[in-house]
Amino acid sequence: MKNTALTATHEALGAKMVEFAGYNMPIQYDGLKIEHEAVRTGVGVFDVSHMGEFLIEGPNALALIQKVTTNDASKLRIGKAQYTCLPNDDGGIVDDLIIYMIEEDSYLLVVNASNIEKDWNWISSKNDVDAKMRDLSDNYSLLAIQGPKAIETMQALTSHDLSSIKFYNFEIGDFAGVPHVIISATGYTGSGGFEIYCKNDQVQQIWDKVVEAGAKPIGLAARDTLRLEMGYCLYGNEIDETTSPIEAGLGWITKFTKRFTNSENLSEQKQSVLKRKLVAFELTEKGIPRNGYDIVDLEGKLIGKVTSGTMSPSLNKGIGLGYVETKYSDFGTGIYIQIRKNAVPARIVKLPFYKG
Repeated sequence: MKNTALTATHEALGAKMVEFAGYNMPIQYDGLKIEHEAVRTGVGVFDVSHMGEFLIEGPNALALIQKVTTNDASKLRIGKAQYTCLPNDDGGIVDDLIIYMIEEDSYLLVVNASNIEKDWNWISSKNDVDAKMRDLSDNYSLLAIQGPKAIETMQALTSHDLSSIKFYNFEIGDFAGVPHVIISATGYTGSGGFEIYCKNDQVQQIWDKVVEAGAKPIGLAARDTLRLEMGYCLYGNEIDETTSPIEAGLGWITKFTKRFTNSENLSEQKQSVLKRKLVAFELTEKGIPRNGYDIVDLEGKLIGKVTSGTMSPSLNKGIGLGYVETKYSDFGTGIYIQIRKNAVPARIVKLPFYKG
């Protein structure tokens, strides 16, 4: 297993450590519910330094990015970020990612930890325009400072006005005594906050000052329940090499104003009737849905599969995401989740589960 620059710090704090995407990561410190609630009502800090970072530069950088991603990166400006995905040649998704426009002809791509090598090889294979590519993943760290109190608790650590950084925008400057870090108004929790990108030898100082300012250390278990309450896709669960962005409800990041990998087939799919759709559901009786559980109809016929599920700490009910046959995807439709021998009733609902 690989370690992040903060592994020893997590262990010293008594975190329960687990293997995640090949990294030794903290799953929880004081308990899932406590940490989840801290982010929903206050401010928490996650070490997510296992994520990958690629720098794509040069006069043809945008051309390469436009070819390999579904969203329209020509809309980016310096200081803006964009959520997008890498489609494969067969209608599926290589990965989902965020692109940051650092300066003219310079873009930072942030990819999932489990897909770093795969993504690098995929993008490299499409690089026939001689864009300059650098894999920075082993040299950079990433902290996610999340929660409604992120601005007020972190403002003293920077000369930048944090309240002026709009969602999916970023600034490069000083933070916690470290110059030239990325301060990005992004995150995976739905409760606001920032993500801080810095070099590995800088992250300990930043972590210490962020915790001293009032942020509670949060593990990956709460990160998962927080993102699920918002209905955010997780690679390997809701999206993978066999799921299309159209099926996954990611049509909003799939722009057919340009040509990209497999765009013609995806465009046809968008115009046709889908066989299945990703839906959100909540249980109407007690139970906890989990990845891989069957979704059935009243007669017990298999109509889909759960991709993510949990007992929502904020709502105190079982919630989940899953793919179902399209005719069962309307809001309010009754379905059943097969939890061991019991078919537990549920209904299709609108996202997000957590309204704030």
